[in-house]
Amino acid sequence: MKMSRRVAALTVLLAGLLFAAAVGTGQGQGDVANEAGVNEKLGAQAALDAVLKDETGQDITLRQLVDKPTILTLNYFTCTGICSPLLNGLVDCLNQLELEPGKDYQVITMSFDPSDTPEVARQKRINYLKQMTRPFPPHAWRFLTGNAGETKAVTDSVGFIFRAIANGFAHPGVIVVLTPQGIVSRYLYGISFLPADVQIALQEASAGQVRPTVSRILAFCYSYDPQGRRYVLNITRLAGAAVLLFAAGFVVFLLKGKSRSGREKTRLSA
Repeated sequence: MKMSRRVAALTVLLAGLLFAAAVGTGQGQGDVANEAGVNEKLGAQAALDAVLKDETGQDITLRQLVDKPTILTLNYFTCTGICSPLLNGLVDCLNQLELEPGKDYQVITMSFDPSDTPEVARQKRINYLKQMTRPFPPHAWRFLTGNAGETKAVTDSVGFIFRAIANGFAHPGVIVVLTPQGIVSRYLYGISFLPADVQIALQEASAGQVRPTVSRILAFCYSYDPQGRRYVLNITRLAGAAVLLFAAGFVVFLLKGKSRSGREKTRLSA
């Protein structure tokens, strides 16, 4: 009986671990390297020397711009999915920050679509600056474009993974906070952001601190649906977590049962 309980416990636990590992690595879900997502690179150096285009079409590098805490957003300007909601959510957040834009922090939005042009970037910049309800100098929010090689150098350096799909790209919803030296300090996920979270992240970046992500619920529980261009509940990942929790609970139940049985035998023998 003891042996069968041990074998059952180990079998369930092993099954749970294997299933969770398969889910975590994406087995049965296609090539992980081709999935959209974020491979966090906290403490890594962003590709500051990638040659991009500013809103006037002039060559510019992130090294020329990043001299203070920087919110880096990675989008493409013809996106009909989460790009606009993310930028709108960021505007709402920035309007509530106590920090002074252009002095305490700045925002850089870079398109990873090589077909986006400086002209489109310039109009996007005008549109989003119009949404600001507080003084926000234009130099505090830059919209950049570039060729595929240069923009991918930036996305790769911060672990932002996107892939081309029909009529667009699949990509995650995230902003990356950089230190004044261009070091990845923090990732904030979603399409809306709490002002307190962003303010703390910028203050920590100002001090050169690198902080682990506190919440990745969106990245864990949701996957991007390329057809619907929206985030949908990832049942497989949730099922993996549930199986693992069940396995752990079952093992605890068996061990408690064994301990209780042992105590009863000891009491009866006494």
